[in-house]
Amino acid sequence: MPTSCAAAGCAAVYNKSVNVSFHRFPLDPKRRKEWIRLVKRNNFVPGKHTFLCSKHFESSCFDLTGQTRRLRMDAVPTIFDFPAHLKLRTPMSRNLLKKKDAYIPEGVSNFKTNISCRQVLLEHSYAFRSPMEAKKRIIKLEKEIASLRRRMKNCIQKERRATQRWIEMTCLIKNLETNNILPGVTLDHILPSALRNLPLEDFKNILQEQQDHL
Repeated sequence: MPTSCAAAGCAAVYNKSVNVSFHRFPLDPKRRKEWIRLVKRNNFVPGKHTFLCSKHFESSCFDLTGQTRRLRMDAVPTIFDFPAHLKLRTPMSRNLLKKKDAYIPEGVSNFKTNISCRQVLLEHSYAFRSPMEAKKRIIKLEKEIASLRRRMKNCIQKERRATQRWIEMTCLIKNLETNNILPGVTLDHILPSALRNLPLEDFKNILQEQQDHL
């Protein structure tokens, strides 16, 4: 006897050339009872060889990771073409079955959604609402980086000029000492003592190098 679908009004019969799979009723009593209720057939008792075809299941009900099409453990049939007298009771979808005891009014749901969106934006301030906003932010940051680079370049140039002046001054003092115009302790004692509280360690190192060469 060919495998056929037990759903009311469904004429699907197994054919290997047709992309329709057939699935037995679950052995778990709770799930089996739910399937029977959704099929809506009077005095219907499924047997070992009773099947429902894949036409009666949503695509989310299937696990397609393997070579064969398998139903997920929580899958229930929700797609039927019932006669008019049976359509009075519309079956709930698989997602609604999970949430049938958790009713949330529409207004409350929208309110929670809005709060959630605002919370995400606050927690992730780097997120932008549109590509244009992100582009404007990038342009602004690029300008700030360019400004900082110019300032850094100016600081380096000022430091080099100050260093050069310091070297010239130390050379002048050394020449004056050599010609006995200034006391011989000016460069070694008087000048360092006067600059002791200034952050001029780099300049002092340069001065030491100049003294080594003189």
